[in-house]
Amino acid sequence: MTSFDPAGFTALIALIGLLVLVAGLASGLIERLGVPAVAVFLGLGAALGPFGLGLIDFDLRSPALMAIAILSLVLVLFTDAVGVNLKQVRSHARVAGIVLGPGTLLAAAITAVAAWKFLGLSPAAAAILGAALASTDPVMMRGLLRLPEVPTAARIPLRIESGLNDVVVLPIVLIGMVFLHAGGTAEAGSVGRVGLSVFLLGPLAGVLVALIAVRALVYARGWMGMRRDYESLYVLGIAFTAYAVAELFHASGFMAAFAAGLTVSSADVELCDCFRDYGEATSEMLLLLSFVAFGTSLIWTGLDVLDGPTLLVAGVALLGRPLVLSLLLPRRGLEPIARRLIVWFGPRGLSSLLLVLLPIIAGIPGAERLFPVTALVVLLSVVGHGTMLAWATHLLKARAEPEEAAAAASHGLPGAGIVGHPELITFEELERLRAAKAPVVLLDVRTSSGYQDSPLRAQGAIRLSPASPAENAASLALPREAWLVAYCA
Repeated sequence: MTSFDPAGFTALIALIGLLVLVAGLASGLIERLGVPAVAVFLGLGAALGPFGLGLIDFDLRSPALMAIAILSLVLVLFTDAVGVNLKQVRSHARVAGIVLGPGTLLAAAITAVAAWKFLGLSPAAAAILGAALASTDPVMMRGLLRLPEVPTAARIPLRIESGLNDVVVLPIVLIGMVFLHAGGTAEAGSVGRVGLSVFLLGPLAGVLVALIAVRALVYARGWMGMRRDYESLYVLGIAFTAYAVAELFHASGFMAAFAAGLTVSSADVELCDCFRDYGEATSEMLLLLSFVAFGTSLIWTGLDVLDGPTLLVAGVALLGRPLVLSLLLPRRGLEPIARRLIVWFGPRGLSSLLLVLLPIIAGIPGAERLFPVTALVVLLSVVGHGTMLAWATHLLKARAEPEEAAAAASHGLPGAGIVGHPELITFEELERLRAAKAPVVLLDVRTSSGYQDSPLRAQGAIRLSPASPAENAASLALPREAWLVAYCA
C-alpha cells in the first residue's frame, strides 16, 4: 500500500479551491469574450505546473489523475444521458442519425486507418486512437449550445451528438483494449465477455440501480418529504453507485453510468430539472479540474511528437468528421448556418483524453504511446475550435440583434432599437426607454433573504419570487406587451 502524501493531498485540495474561485470570477468575462473555458483552464494548469510555478504535477500513472479521470468520464456519460430529450431525438432523427452514425464511426475509421498507416500503430491501438478522437468535447460544446442565438436545427443535433457519441465510441475502445492486451489476437471468449459486459451487463446494472433509486426517492418524497438540494446530490449518488455496482460484477461501469442517466431522464423529469441546477454545475467543475490536471504537463507532451506523420494524422482526425458530414448532411430542409455549425463544430477535448487514458489505467503495455498523439489533436482543436467558437458567438449575436429588434417592433413595443443586448440592459438604456414612453415594468428578483434584509427598493418595482417565477408572474398578471426589466442586486 502506498503511503499517504500530505503535501500532495494539500496541493490537490488547493487546486480544487483555486479552480472554483477562478471559474466563478472569470465566468462572466469568458462568456462575454466567447473564449472557451477549456483554454483558460489549460493555461491555469500550465501556470501551476512544472513549466510555471511548479506547485503541482500529474503523470500518467498518478492515482489522483486516475481518480479524476474515472469520475469525470462517469459524470460525462451520466450527465449527457440525463440531458437527452427522446422527443427531440425522434424529431431530428435523420440528422442525428447521420451525426452519430457515419459522422462518428466513419470519422473514427478514417483516423484509425491514418494512424495505422502513418504512425505504424497496431490495428487495435489505431482503433482505440480513432475512436477516442471521434468523441466531441462536452465542455466546449456546451459553450456553443448555451447561446440563445444558435438555430434549433443546429442546437438539437449537436446536443444529441455531445450526449450520445461517447457511448458510440466507448465499446470500440473497450473491445480494442482486449485485442491490444492480447497482442492483436484475442480469443473469441475474451471478446465475448467484454461484449457481454459492455452491451448487456453494464447497461442492465445501470437501469436497475436507477429504477430502484428513483422509486426510493418517490417513496421518500411522499412519506416524509425531501429537500430539493439533496435531490441534486442524490442524482450524483445514482451515477457513482451505478458505476460501482457494475464494476463489482465485472461489467462496464461506464456503460452503467450512461444507462442510469438515460433511465433517470425517462423516469423522473423533475429530478432531471433539479439535477441541472446543482449536479451539472458540479460535474462541469470536475471536468474543468480535469483540464487543469492535464494542463500541468501531460497535455504539452503532444508537442514532443510534433512531426510530419503525426501532424498528418492530427489533420485527418480534425477534418474527417467535417468531410463526412459535408457529404452526407442534407441541404434541403436545413438552413445554411445550421448546417455549417453542425459540420464544422466538432471540438476534441476531455472525452478524447479520458477515453485514451483507459488502456493506460488498465496497465496495457504500449498504451502510453497513444496519449501524446491525442494531446496534440486536443491542443490543435482548442486553438482551432476555440477560435471558431469566439467567431460564431460574435457572428450569431450580430445576426440576432436586428432580428430581435424587428420582432420587438412588430409587437408594437416602443423603443425597440434602444436596447442593444438581447438579455442585458444598462441604466442609460432604461432611462431612454422611459423617455420614449415605452411600457417598462421593473421586477425585483432578489433572493428571499436579500429582499428581506435590504431596506432598499427600486421605485415602482414589483416583487417576483425567483423560486417560482413562472407561477408568480402568472398570478401578478404581468403585461405581455411590455419591457420586463429584472434586477437582483
